[in-house]
Amino acid sequence: MHTIIFDTIVDKKIKKIGKLTGKTLLFGGVYSNLQALEKLKQISEAQNIAPENCICTGDIVGYCAQPEETVQLLKLWGAHSIAGNVEVQLTEGAEDCGCDFREGSRCDGFSQMWYPYAQSQLSKNSLDYIEKLPDHIQFSYSGNAITVVHGSYDNISEFIFKSTPWDRKEAVLNTTKSDVIIAGHCGLPFNDVNDNKQWINPGVIGMPANDGEPHVWYAILEEKDGKMIVSHYTMQYNYKLTSQLMQNGLLPQEYARTIVTGIWDNTEILPAVESGMQGFGIRI
Repeated sequence: MHTIIFDTIVDKKIKKIGKLTGKTLLFGGVYSNLQALEKLKQISEAQNIAPENCICTGDIVGYCAQPEETVQLLKLWGAHSIAGNVEVQLTEGAEDCGCDFREGSRCDGFSQMWYPYAQSQLSKNSLDYIEKLPDHIQFSYSGNAITVVHGSYDNISEFIFKSTPWDRKEAVLNTTKSDVIIAGHCGLPFNDVNDNKQWINPGVIGMPANDGEPHVWYAILEEKDGKMIVSHYTMQYNYKLTSQLMQNGLLPQEYARTIVTGIWDNTEILPAVESGMQGFGIRI
């Protein structure tokens, strides 16, 4: 068992889970995609990765059709998770997802469909569960001090990509006194290393990574020869069922189509580098 300590620092709730050893599963952006979460849980069990070594970067709830079932499965599984911006907004009863989409953009318009749908589906039990999620998780692995954030440490909705200048990432590493940041929110997997510091985004399992394939992404930490190694993996799951369930007249059909095609409806949130890679696969 790992010792779990909650610290509250400047209105932040930080969950400290101590030292982890062995394979550690990293994932994010479940987005109410129950079929993807079921498959990832099966993968963790097949690889004998204990729930306390499974960590989600937030946004458990999102674009897909089964928010209640998804939250309940994560709760049953016992994996760690931080709160994404969606969870924060839901527990505060906010009127929008807080994703930092540009007002009037297509993403903003779509959020006016899926966010109210998610609000209408979640039970009090699920809301109570996500309300207790920490803002950040901290742990050590193979001698590295690691902090889990959603967007960044000081802005839960900040989009940080591989092409984001290193000095922005370095600022978060310095603020959290970390050797490694594990982050979510941007929807694309990447690994950025600079001067023995590292920023890891395992990707999301609820939506494809704009790479032209319906598969989704996660990552696994391992220790080899005394060093921490991160490996990114794609995951196949029953995406056809996910897309079919989304065609309920209450959710954006564009997102249901993305589940199948692997291509985002738009690239409004992406920097030029990542936008130009649409449909060309992910290079890590």
